[in-house]
Amino acid sequence: MKKLIGKDLRLAHRIYLMLAALFICSLVVSNLIFQKFFFWNPFGLFRFEISVGLIPYPLTFLITDAVSEIYGRRKANDLVLAGIFASVFSIGIIYVANIAPATSTSPIQDGVFGSVFGATSIAITASMGAYLLAQFIDVQIYHFWKRLTKGKMLWLRNNFSTVFSQFVDTLAVLLLLCYNNLIPWDKFWLLMGSGFLFKVLVALLDTPLLYGIVYIARKLFNLEIGEEIHID
Repeated sequence: MKKLIGKDLRLAHRIYLMLAALFICSLVVSNLIFQKFFFWNPFGLFRFEISVGLIPYPLTFLITDAVSEIYGRRKANDLVLAGIFASVFSIGIIYVANIAPATSTSPIQDGVFGSVFGATSIAITASMGAYLLAQFIDVQIYHFWKRLTKGKMLWLRNNFSTVFSQFVDTLAVLLLLCYNNLIPWDKFWLLMGSGFLFKVLVALLDTPLLYGIVYIARKLFNLEIGEEIHID
């Protein structure tokens, strides 16, 4: 664990805060927009039917892996807990906004607002449970492989941790949403397959991004392979 001082320490704090901001924004937004579904058929090979909430969500796993690699397990776990707090806070805001009566001149009336955000509290609650489990699994598996490979083979721990945790997350969220009748059960396996395969592809595609982030951090702070930054 490398201790920094002066400008290097301030820069490390700023980078951590920027990563945390992207993480929390991606998490909260994915829960707000989840009710819209779309299909994607890349090169005519496979038709994905997925929620638009999956577009920003994989970014959260990329960021926890980056923070795990650069700042260590404890700071990654702090990030996960911050995401839980932000999600709970967003539920409170949405609840108040939903019960506040719309005026007759309001461009968005209560019925429209309720249809868009009415299920959000249930969705966020379901997502939080799955998210908390999946993210902690991601961090634990990541550091298990980091110790096993002595800080080498970054691609291995990135993909192993993300693929397994994404499977757990997708399964848990769909079970909870189907149980609460937000998604019909006959859509379960289609959405499970599409959602998980989409996340696996994104995990593979984000590996070069993780390498880029880690490369920049090592250059900025003169880190050895496997070395982490101490910023407390």
